[in-house]
Amino acid sequence: MPTPSHLAANWSDIRRRVDEACRAAGRDPAEVDVLPVSKTFGPELIRAGVALGMHRFGENKVQEIRDKSPLLADCGIDWVMIGHLQTNKAKDVARLASEVQSLDRLELAEALDRRLQHEGRGIDVLVQVKTSVEPSKYGLPPEQLADFLNALRGYHSLRVRGLMTLAIHSVDADEVRACFRLLRELRDRSMLQGHDIPRLSMGMSGDFGLAIAEGATEVRIGTAIFGQRAYPDSHYWPEAGA
Repeated sequence: MPTPSHLAANWSDIRRRVDEACRAAGRDPAEVDVLPVSKTFGPELIRAGVALGMHRFGENKVQEIRDKSPLLADCGIDWVMIGHLQTNKAKDVARLASEVQSLDRLELAEALDRRLQHEGRGIDVLVQVKTSVEPSKYGLPPEQLADFLNALRGYHSLRVRGLMTLAIHSVDADEVRACFRLLRELRDRSMLQGHDIPRLSMGMSGDFGLAIAEGATEVRIGTAIFGQRAYPDSHYWPEAGA
């Protein structure tokens, strides 16, 4: 069970490791943000993270954002949806999230835009691109990205800021890097086509060094900050009695 003291040590360590990876790649550490991924961990640990300077938290399930946000309403947290999103969850996301990093189809864009207009607000979005061959991975096929970005211009409540991907789960570093490299190349090509999408959200606890070497502007870190998840298949957190 992680504790606030462990969290502080882990946060310091991951910031050091990210900075070292940036310097090894010849990059300024200020170019790479860390998004703490708090899925399955409860409000008290997230509150401890806020005290350490974290203000954005990634979640895989809308239900976790819905359950945690009222308990942490005084913390000024920006909730970031990073998991696969069903269109019937657009209402909660439009009300609670500050960003969606898993936009991968027009049906979802339409649902989000409709609900956001109802809420009178807009949010940042990243387009999730499928860069690996694994059937378990979600994302827009790379060859559809250009048309998709053009279509998104019509949804004014969605501020498209960049791209996101999940690399292949492999011990072969070249295979992993190829996923990240493809996303960067797609971003660069899209920028030349007039899309202002500088952000690249790619890399997690086990592969963020490779992602940084290939141009990541943000890495999504869960285990290396919060520790191993005791309840990986549940949206409930241990202190809630699950």
